[in-house]
Amino acid sequence: MPASTYQKHKVTEDDVTRENLERWEKESAGVTDYPILHFDDNALERLAAGVRETLRYSKIKPAGGKCYEIAKRAFDIVASGLGMVVLLIPGAVVAAIIYLDDKGNPIFVQKRMTKNGKPFKMYKFRSMCMDAEERFKEVMKQNEADGIAFKADDDPRITGIGKFIRKTSIDELPQLWNVFKGDMSIIGPRPPLPREVVLYTPEQMDRLLVKGGLACICQAEGRSDMPFEQWVATDIEYIKTRSIGTDLKLLFRIAWAVIKGKGAK
Repeated sequence: MPASTYQKHKVTEDDVTRENLERWEKESAGVTDYPILHFDDNALERLAAGVRETLRYSKIKPAGGKCYEIAKRAFDIVASGLGMVVLLIPGAVVAAIIYLDDKGNPIFVQKRMTKNGKPFKMYKFRSMCMDAEERFKEVMKQNEADGIAFKADDDPRITGIGKFIRKTSIDELPQLWNVFKGDMSIIGPRPPLPREVVLYTPEQMDRLLVKGGLACICQAEGRSDMPFEQWVATDIEYIKTRSIGTDLKLLFRIAWAVIKGKGAK
């Protein structure tokens, strides 16, 4: 964004649209100052209301009926509950290592969005420095993803232990609590950040027709290696064809991808 534009008008979450980003890009050699958005509760509710209104006109009908939803929720409760019990001691060890590394809180809490744009607090083992969110502006230009999502191989905010727990997906384990609570499901599209959702097209917003999950087709086929548009397409494919059988097949494929470390960063 040109410095003059930024200085004359402080950017808010309402200003960040595809049209404005394209205009700012044309006004200079490129977007040089990506706006960092801090969504308070009111801003999140406005965004959620916009998502709900957009999804009213979606042409996508999620597969699976009431019986599927009940069975899926029952499986989520049992699987996440057993997972937390089995991983309690290993998880405590990981948390202790993260804390001893820099004396910071080992659990990272971040606002994400799920079905119908509902905001919730998602939990992860912290793989970055304590001020990672504040330093996002520094690394935005290093984005290696071809869409709205952010990925960078050499993100300086990642800690030593953080690289390991990301590579092995250990950082995602606290989300079992999100699944148990009902914020997420075991299988489903990854819950996006509000700053990503605000840039979604109506078609991309279809990802929010169902509850977000720990993993979906993208994570089974290549995880962070997949281009963003293809990532969205696979989520829509899942939403249109989901079933108990599909979920179980994806669960085994995702486990194999994690074991192989395919696409993990």
